[in-house]
Amino acid sequence: MTCNRRTVLSAGLAAAFALSVPSAFAAKPLVIGFSQVGAESEWRTANTVSIKDAAKKEGITLKFADAQQKQENQVKAIRSFIAQRVDVIAFSPVVESGWDTVLREAKRANIPVILTDRAVNVSDPSLYVSFLGSDFVEEGRRAGRWLIERQKKTPDAVLNIVELQGTVGSAPALDRKKGFEEVIAGNAKLKVIRSQTGDFTRAKGKEVMEAFLKAEGKKINVLYAHNDDMAIGAIQAIEEAGLKPGKDIIVISIDGVKGAFEAMIAGKLNVTVECNPLLGPQLMQIAKDVAAGKPVPKRVVTQEGVFPAETAAKEFPNRKY
Repeated sequence: MTCNRRTVLSAGLAAAFALSVPSAFAAKPLVIGFSQVGAESEWRTANTVSIKDAAKKEGITLKFADAQQKQENQVKAIRSFIAQRVDVIAFSPVVESGWDTVLREAKRANIPVILTDRAVNVSDPSLYVSFLGSDFVEEGRRAGRWLIERQKKTPDAVLNIVELQGTVGSAPALDRKKGFEEVIAGNAKLKVIRSQTGDFTRAKGKEVMEAFLKAEGKKINVLYAHNDDMAIGAIQAIEEAGLKPGKDIIVISIDGVKGAFEAMIAGKLNVTVECNPLLGPQLMQIAKDVAAGKPVPKRVVTQEGVFPAETAAKEFPNRKY
């Protein structure tokens, strides 16, 4: 009887201990430090929401920092993440260059770095483990190819193009310019007559387009904007100048946000090249694999399309950003 009571007590204590082990020694949640460029556009807002939502869904602790489009703020954020000993650092770099020093600090601390949306230009590619994002050069090419096809309707006409570039030194601005120029280079009928940064914002896009219109007036046939927000700002400037965007001036942009589809449905924008901001789920999966020591691709390209105005009304209900 005594022996049985001891056996029951021992079994009870063992069971109680077993139950307590998971709570005492449970694996800590993965901690990611993420530095975002800012909130300069509809695209960026959707990108931030996607990352925050995906982290929450996966039970990942996300330390989020808004750089407000300043590289020095991102460098400070990355150093803060290193000091906090996060498991993984991810960031969308404001510009391509100037990252070697801080990324070496992360490497010395054995904290893997993932790039999202934008690339960096570093002397040692091992300073980051993976880059998740769009092919910006191809986006520029797609914009150029669409214009080449459009030009076939008036093959004898010379089309004067003004270009609204993104943030100076940023990967999308450099690459979207490069891809577009690559495609139209052999066509003497397509000429870029003005090119200036609009810093990826509606306000700056409107301001620069106003300057283009004052300088060139009705000589402008095409606007190529590196993102939808600048294009939407420029559309306002075109209308205020008494011209019809989408008709008097062909408007081409990149991102594929809802605002662009609304502008296309209204007949004010001719085409948008998609750049998918919903990178959160993919980022969380790459971070989990990296933290677990699994191999990950050095480059992960998102799948995207091209949406001319003719498809806007049908596609609009499907847009998530």
